[in-house]
Amino acid sequence: MKLKSINIVVFSIVVLLFSTMQAQTSDTNFRTPIAETIHKIEIIFHVKIEDNKGLLKDKVLDYADWKIEPDNLEVSLANVLAPFNLTTFKEADGTYEIREFQHHRVSIPKSVERLAFLSSFYSDKQTWETRKAELKQCMITAFGIDKAPKMPDFKPILTKKRKYKGYSVENIGLEILPGVYTTGSIYKPYPLNKKAPIIITPNGHFGDGRYRKDEQLRCAMLAKMGAIVINFDLFAWGESQLQFPETMHRNSIASTIQLLSGMRLLDYVSTLKHADASRVGVTGGSGGGSHTMFLAALDDRVTVSVPVVMVSANHSGGCPCESGRGIHLCGNGTNNVEVATMAVPKPQLIISDGKDWTSNVPELEFPFIQRTYGFYGKKDLVENAHFAEEGHDYGMSKRMVMYPFMAKHLGLNLEKAKNKEGEIDESDCVIEPYENLYVFGNKVENVPQNAMKNIDELYELFGEKNNKEYDVKK
Repeated sequence: MKLKSINIVVFSIVVLLFSTMQAQTSDTNFRTPIAETIHKIEIIFHVKIEDNKGLLKDKVLDYADWKIEPDNLEVSLANVLAPFNLTTFKEADGTYEIREFQHHRVSIPKSVERLAFLSSFYSDKQTWETRKAELKQCMITAFGIDKAPKMPDFKPILTKKRKYKGYSVENIGLEILPGVYTTGSIYKPYPLNKKAPIIITPNGHFGDGRYRKDEQLRCAMLAKMGAIVINFDLFAWGESQLQFPETMHRNSIASTIQLLSGMRLLDYVSTLKHADASRVGVTGGSGGGSHTMFLAALDDRVTVSVPVVMVSANHSGGCPCESGRGIHLCGNGTNNVEVATMAVPKPQLIISDGKDWTSNVPELEFPFIQRTYGFYGKKDLVENAHFAEEGHDYGMSKRMVMYPFMAKHLGLNLEKAKNKEGEIDESDCVIEPYENLYVFGNKVENVPQNAMKNIDELYELFGEKNNKEYDVKK
């Protein structure tokens, strides 16, 4: 009886396809409006497929109905949508939504499948180490770090030091490549009279960049606790725009320069008298969370990492400064969860929330990462702080869990961050105006004469050609 029922279903599908194809022939390559084919797929597989953005309008496809595989919904959808750079996302209620293809984003079901697939590559420390080595070498090559010219042997440009309660701030312009300057600020404990760990804080795409209030608070508090903290402008953001216009932030080379900025600022700070290069932390949110993972994965000097609102199996960063170099194609396909796992077995705090792509971290991504820590007997060194009712930021609650973690694993003095009531208190930190944080006064005439201002020349430093097509703002 069961076999008979299956035969009836198959027969019904064949009848449906045949009856709807009779209007088309090989004379027209069986050309069919794609919307009609999607409707047939809905009937065959008993699913709901929504085109909320009208992406199917006026689109037709040769041999469209022939591309339906009656026994495989996913293959059928891919066959008919891929020619138009379209895909589907399965929603929580089981419906499918048609969306434009995004190389950096997949549906939750597909991300679950991907993690299961990645898990099959390694089952112990040895097989993981092999996988990690393969990923690391591929990512270094993809970023172009192995082709980067040496950092020029010139002293950095440093501004006058401002002294506040428990910390100081000075701004830095560091020539990380010939003619390419990274601009940022260095926060130090004040007075500084003993060895201090180093913390790199990559920026995300939050408004105001490194000048925003919560960025200054984070750096000042960590400095008060005893760390030398360095933050810096994104490529073609902030003072970097004195060399490269904002439009060029979406060039893939941005990811290379941002990663290299973190590495070479660490090179410089490690030479300072009181810097302890054996204790290095990195933390940032959103795109800064991506670069936190990249630094922890690729720079062996990093000993502690806190990626914020970015560890996700279904999203790897929509900006080319995160996902523009194809690093997630390494190892025949990886994702940010596996990249975060490359920090194993060093201490790592993953901060997530309930209102962005990190909403599933406690149930999905964190167990995957914790499993690999288990290969080393170090499950206790990875933690997840999840804020189910919060959104995409590096806000106060997220900072409040980061401070104790950094203090614990970098040997910082958390008491320096507390008030008389014993609470972590940021109110003593001074929020400086933009102009105080400038290296070059935000004036192009103050940039060194050798400063590069041609994006094509920047690509040439790495032996590459700029193939980006964009409209340059005048």
